[in-house]
Amino acid sequence: MVADILIGEGLDVDIATNGAEGLAAFKNRNFSLVLTDFRLPEMGGIELLAAIRKETKQLPVVIMTAHSTTRLAIEATRKGAFDYLIKPFKTKDLIDVVNRALEASRFTARKVELGVDAERVDRDAIIGNARAMQLVYREIGKIADKNVTVLIQGETGTGKELVARAVYQHSRRSNEPFIAVNCSAIPENLLESELFGHEKGSFTGAATARIGRFEQANEGTLFLDEIGDMTLETQVKMLRVLQEKKIRRVGGDQEIPVDVRVLAATHQNLEEAVAEGKFREDLYFRINAALIDLPPLRKREGDINMLIQHFTSLCCRETGIEPPRFEQGVLEVLENYNWPGNVRELENFIRKMIIKSNGFPITLEDVRKVLARTSLASKPELDGKDFKYGSHIDAILLAAKSGEISKPYAYLIEELEREIIARSLIHCEGNQSKPRSFIRI
Repeated sequence: MVADILIGEGLDVDIATNGAEGLAAFKNRNFSLVLTDFRLPEMGGIELLAAIRKETKQLPVVIMTAHSTTRLAIEATRKGAFDYLIKPFKTKDLIDVVNRALEASRFTARKVELGVDAERVDRDAIIGNARAMQLVYREIGKIADKNVTVLIQGETGTGKELVARAVYQHSRRSNEPFIAVNCSAIPENLLESELFGHEKGSFTGAATARIGRFEQANEGTLFLDEIGDMTLETQVKMLRVLQEKKIRRVGGDQEIPVDVRVLAATHQNLEEAVAEGKFREDLYFRINAALIDLPPLRKREGDINMLIQHFTSLCCRETGIEPPRFEQGVLEVLENYNWPGNVRELENFIRKMIIKSNGFPITLEDVRKVLARTSLASKPELDGKDFKYGSHIDAILLAAKSGEISKPYAYLIEELEREIIARSLIHCEGNQSKPRSFIRI
């Protein structure tokens, strides 16, 4: 029944009727996940887990067990199981656990190469030879094998996750688990449970006990993406874990020791967040033992053309579309564009253009229209250190040139005034009379 459900989800599944048969299959084929019952003929689930762990600590193993053996299942997670499922379980619970385990498996299996040629069609390669990127590669080399917490800073779309995986893969813990958590994607009331686990009945919906990501990453690496979105309450508990190397599940009173290296990433300026009281200063210093500052694409001179070649090759291989020819002037426009969404925006743009062209030449007119629509939809922000509105202005002017909008000057002035007024009201906590005193409307 479990196999039928997973096959229905599009997964390739092998079945073994006992532990010994499963172990033989494991040795003869590369799997991304093992699901095993606790009680099996010939070789039990715990024995199978121990045998697999002698070969690798990266392959996720999920234990399925009956209610009466819940305590043993929790103990199994401490011996290296990724997670466990209490029988009878719902299909949704099975799929959720499998998806999380497969995500962890993909993170550890896909190797990240640094500064490779644009001709490589490897999705997990970091492309770029700009001086700013050479400094990033150097920092990765310097800190990867040091057992210190690392903070990775960079705008959205600059490749923070790839850098985190590169640090992990070049570290002394590269044969141990790598678990990733996107702090901004998990509701505030569930993040603590996701990180530290919970006991049965600790809150509404906690039908069974569940281990957290710290326990799953024990002896390995935990990547906390967008740590700047973490609430102050959760920050306090994070600080305690980093200091004491122990966690306590939600609703539990037992302290569980963990040995985890933490890599944290954020697109926010945490120094400003500390000054504004939104991020704890002591936690900031704790996670900032080593810093990797990722440059935005607009500051990576010479890399845009390499990335265009790379993403074109990648997309054409994945879609089966013949590589299109770029008309004269297209590459110059793309190299001069500001790319506020950085590498991720460039990849999405190239994919969109290749699918649209379907093998025919990519024209300058098509490129300008897509860039204009993208800029109109994204509404870039103003940054005191780096003026990001330039590419937006270029796109509006291109849209006016093609006839998509009229009176670009009036359009931009009206848009900018709206932004100034809106932000002023935020600074003045909604008091409509205050902004006049400092922006002189």
